[in-house]
Parts: sequence; C-alpha cells; structure tokens
Amino acid sequence: MKVIIIGGVAGGATAAARLRRLDEKASITIYEKSGFISYANCGLPYYIGGEIEDEGELTLQTPQSFKARFNVEVNVNCRVTAIDTAAKTVTVEQLKTGKVFTDSYDKLIISTGAHPALFGIGGADTRGVFTLRTVEDTLAIKRYIDDEHPREAIVAGGGYIGIELAENLVRNFIKVTILQRPNQLLAPLDYDMACLVASKLKKEGVEVVFGASVKAFSRKGDKIICTLADGSTRPCDMAIAALGVLPDSSLAVQAGLKTGVKGAICVNERMQTSAPDVYAVGDAVEVTHFVTGAKALISLAGPANKQGRIAADNICGIPSEYCGSQGSSVIKVFDMTVATTGINERAAQAAGINCQSVVLSPSSHAGYYPGARTMTMKVVFENTTARILGAQIVGYDGVDKRIDVIATAMRAGLTADKLTELDLAYAPPYSSAKDPVNMAGYMIENIMNGLVKQFTWHDIPGLTGDEGAFLLDARTRGEYAAGHVAGFINIPLDELRSRLAEVPAGKRIYVMCHSGLRSYLACRILSQNGFDCFNFSGGYAFLRSVCLGGGMPENMFSCGMER
Repeated sequence: MKVIIIGGVAGGATAAARLRRLDEKASITIYEKSGFISYANCGLPYYIGGEIEDEGELTLQTPQSFKARFNVEVNVNCRVTAIDTAAKTVTVEQLKTGKVFTDSYDKLIISTGAHPALFGIGGADTRGVFTLRTVEDTLAIKRYIDDEHPREAIVAGGGYIGIELAENLVRNFIKVTILQRPNQLLAPLDYDMACLVASKLKKEGVEVVFGASVKAFSRKGDKIICTLADGSTRPCDMAIAALGVLPDSSLAVQAGLKTGVKGAICVNERMQTSAPDVYAVGDAVEVTHFVTGAKALISLAGPANKQGRIAADNICGIPSEYCGSQGSSVIKVFDMTVATTGINERAAQAAGINCQSVVLSPSSHAGYYPGARTMTMKVVFENTTARILGAQIVGYDGVDKRIDVIATAMRAGLTADKLTELDLAYAPPYSSAKDPVNMAGYMIENIMNGLVKQFTWHDIPGLTGDEGAFLLDARTRGEYAAGHVAGFINIPLDELRSRLAEVPAGKRIYVMCHSGLRSYLACRILSQNGFDCFNFSGGYAFLRSVCLGGGMPENMFSCGMER
C-alpha cells in the first residue's frame, strides 16, 4: 500500500506515525510546502518573546529523525499543486529547484491546514508587516525585531494569535496596540467574560481599540502606516495581521472534492472525503460541533491530531470515528489564564437553544491557604434539560484543571446539576472541599429546583425606572460607600432579617452583592418571607468589570456606575 500525505504538521505527521505503527510494510510519503515538519504552531509566539530560547525546540521532528524513527519519506519545500483523483496521482513542485513531477498513491491524506485570513487588506506584503502561521514566519518576525528594534507595533486582530503575539511583543519592550473590529476580544468568550481579558491587557500596557477595521498597510520612510476603514491612520514600526485563519482547501476544490463551511473540505466520521481513497484531516476540514450538531470550523491542534490517527486507522482497516469537536481551548494572557469549552451564551442563543448561565468567582484553592486567587467562571446550560452547553473561565491557578473537568463531564453526558456529584481531589494548596466545579453544579441545581431566580447585567438598564422593582444591595456599609450601582438601596445581609419591614411588599426584589453569594443568601431569606426575589448573577465585581473593562463606554448603563 502506498500512502501520500499532503502536509506534515499536526494531522499529517500524526497520521504518518500511526500508519507506520499499524503497517510496517506500507510506503508512506509526506509532501510539506514549508521547510519544517511536525512543528509546534502553538509555541511560535513564545519563541518571538524569548520564553522558548532554542529555535530547535519548535520542531518535534526533522525529516531525518522522522525517516529514522518511522521510515517515512519526508519531502519539505515541496508544494503539491494538483490532485487527480481518477488517476490517483498528485503533481508536486520542488520549490527550491522548480522541478515538477507526479507521484501516485493508493490512499491520500490531505492535511493542508489553514492560511491566515487577510479579508482584502491591502499592503499585507509591505516590509515590516507579518502574519504568523509557520516556523518561517516566526523566524522572520524575530529577525525583524532583532535587526530593526521596533518601538511600536500594531496587531490587527484580538483572537488567540493576536493576543499571544501582543504579550510576546511586550516582552521585547515594544508598545503594542491591538486593533479589533468587533466590540470584544476572543470570540469563544461571551462579551462579559471578554471584558476581563481586555482589562488585563490594558493593565499590562497594551492599548486595545475596538471598532477598528484595518483596510491597508503601507510604508512611509521608516514607518508603517496602518489605514483604517474610517480613513484614519496609525503609524507604527511593525504590524501583525492576526485576523484569524481560513481552511487551505484550494487543492481539494481544484480536485472536485465536496466542500462546506467557508470552503472547508467535507468529510464523514471516518475522515473520508467525497473522493474514493482520499481522506482529509486538521484545520482544512469541516467538523460536526459536539454541542450543536451543526457543521463548523474548529482550528485546534487537539482535533487535528485525533483526526490524523482516525484517518490512519481506517486506511489500515480499523473502524474508527471522529465524534465531533467541542472547541476546548486555553490561552495564556501574561500571568492570566483564559479557557473555554463548548459554546458560549451568544452561540447558544443563535442556535435557538433556550439557555441561561451561572457566573461565580471562587478561589483557586482554599482561601486560608496562602496564594489563593480568584477565578471567574461562567457555565452555560440548557434551561429544560440542564445539559451543559459550555463553560468559560478567566483567572490564574487552576483554570485549566476546571475547564478540563467540565469538558470531560460534557463528553460523558453529565447534566450541569450532576457536577455536584463529581468526586474531585482536595487538599488546601490545590482546591477547596467544595471545588469550583462542584459549586457551579450547586448553583445550577438550585436554579433547576426553583430555589433561586436570577437577573443579569443585561437587565440592569431596564430596572432603574421600573416602579414594580426594588433594588437591594446586600453588601456591608463600607463596600456600598466605596462604590455601588445607582438606585440600589443598601441593607447588609446580616441586618436583613431585622429590617424586612423596609423591603416593600408586592414588588419584585432584585438583590446584588459583591460576588453573588450573600445576595443568594438574602434571596433565600426574602423568598421564605413571601417576597418575589431575583439574585444578581456574578455580583458587583463582575458588573464593574463588564462596564469598565471592555469596549463599551463606562456609561453603558442608564443607572451609571459610581466609583
């Protein structure tokens, strides 16, 4: 059996290694258009920032080591220019020599990945303007920094790559501005959670400009001029276009293979394309979203590696299926960690799913043990079934652990209220006896059982003029004096039972505290005394972050925010 693999990074390299483990006699050939194989895309920004010092650490294998270990013929700087599915051949161009030849296959795996999306931006090839996708891109950026010593950089795009690059440019003592067309960073997050990330970047000296759509780059003397869609310009010393990626599926299109979302290659659960004996894996393919069941693009290394293994299994006669992607991801933002899994609230609503969420701010470990830090968790669930739709966590220590627990619970089919039953490891340096994941479960269980009703920051503008509402702040007098939302009356939780007469009967009571715990306790007191009560999701601290930390103006709430 002769197998050709187009692309030698995550999916392609994994498929090749798995094929060899299953079939010692197969002829396996990789054609990779860059000069490197099996490299760590996700590590590229950290070489620019100096956290990864050795260039060699970026590549897990070389063509020589891959040949020695797996007996796979690896051809770098070789671009496949055409696929003939009828003749079962590929046309290959050797980029360094210009030589063109054909090669035949019995089975073909397309692992061409994705390419940076430029969305029609002019001047993207201007000297000092870069994209980041390959090792060569990384080396070019690092060389430019070392040679030109830029002082100011523009990063167009506030997704994963844009934010990681911003951090690592700052590590090179470069003043960074992120220009972001939408009103938030990191699309997998909901707006409220993304505000926490924007606030962190600003604290680290990164300027974040929302509503800024880059139209073109040009060079004027020593400066790069970034022109925006509104006609304004911003000068800088270097620029990065980090607007996302699109599937690199042009070969598949030319070969007549069926494509789907944004031109991604359509595959079945066995990673088979519409052509016989042709498989496709990685960022170039369309996947089924594990939560919604809809077709989607999810460009992550984990799914690519899994898909490469599955394609190899099926080629070798082992039935194997890919069961969908749920988009579990994590990103380092300076010393902060941001993680997501599943879909956010906005995506759930767009998919027509009746959902709500809980927001909580637990400590990373027992509060009495030194070093505990707060994380903000948002868990989205379906109203009628308590099915977990997704989660977002922003914090420091322990964020990755909790998102992985929730992601696993989702795969296992646990409903959100069953998070209470998870038996998770506890010791004061690592967690609390009630782990944050358990706490999210308890909150959702209370909602599902009708013990508490919620209101969110979206509701606040409409409450201040509502004659049927009474707004109650259950924090201490000192906390209230330091800052509160206008219109909320202060009755501290510990005084509430003795001051129930001050709460008007017949009105809906909306209760707020710092994090949502004391307001929940207040709601339980009020509800059992006949009041119709709603607890504020996330608390005052979360509301303040939403209002002050994001792209919306500070006066976005009609009631205002008192500092």
